Amino acid sequence: MTRAEFMARLRQGLVGLPMVTAAEIAADYELHFKDGAAAGRREEEVAAALGDPDRLARELRAEAGARRWTQEQNPSAAAGAIFGLIGLGALDIIIILPLVLPIFGTILGFLVAGVGIFISGGLAAVVVPFMGGPGGVLGGVLLGVGLMGMGLFLGGLMAILTKWLIDATVWYARLHYRVLKPALNTQPAERA
Repeated sequence: MTRAEFMARLRQGLVGLPMVTAAEIAADYELHFKDGAAAGRREEEVAAALGDPDRLARELRAEAGARRWTQEQNPSAAAGAIFGLIGLGALDIIIILPLVLPIFGTILGFLVAGVGIFISGGLAAVVVPFMGGPGGVLGGVLLGVGLMGMGLFLGGLMAILTKWLIDATVWYARLHYRVLKPALNTQPAERA
């Protein structure tokens, strides 16, 4: 593979990263080719030593997504980290998805329930006092406020659990990749 082919595939794989980040990465790999040429190595040798540009781009995208999650910790960064790691293929999809999807589903269910409880608490605080329910106006307002508090607690708890689950997934993928990386690095050497 020539320098132009390698760089074109690498740049194509970096689409979606911030332009500045992609340009810095591309410049780093252009430097590898310049250093190789200065040392008398052919472009094909340098490209073979650098590895598969598609795999390299997936690794760089996954790392960028994981780094963004550790810095921002918002839903967009979480999605970027998860999709980057899945794109990397570092997760044992067959093993981890059957475990993670029901957990995410349960958390989402409790989150929706928390929102529902909060809304019903607001309605109870407004409607129950006028219906003449037990406890009168004060009882209705306290019931509503109590339900709203329970809804907030449930929503907050699910947000914390979601963060922990995403952190655990990112940790697992990085650990898994560190275990696989030595094996991946020896494969091109064995072929040569």
